[in-house]
Amino acid sequence: MTRNPILDELYAAREKLLSDAGGDLHKYLEGVRVRERASGRLVTPEEQRTIRCDAAAKSGVSEVENLSSSPADR
Repeated sequence: MTRNPILDELYAAREKLLSDAGGDLHKYLEGVRVRERASGRLVTPEEQRTIRCDAAAKSGVSEVENLSSSPADR
């Protein structure tokens, strides 16, 4: 198999980062979040985004859903 020096460097960097965190991915990611907050440059949002649900998004409330159609169209 051919060696790719760029991938070898990436794999080595990954191993170093994980070993610095004791091999624990969750500990590494928590450190990333702490450094993001300290720098003020967030890469990921702080809170999980959710789909906004209002009255129009509920089933049967939309005018289009309440329109009748002929049996041939169904």
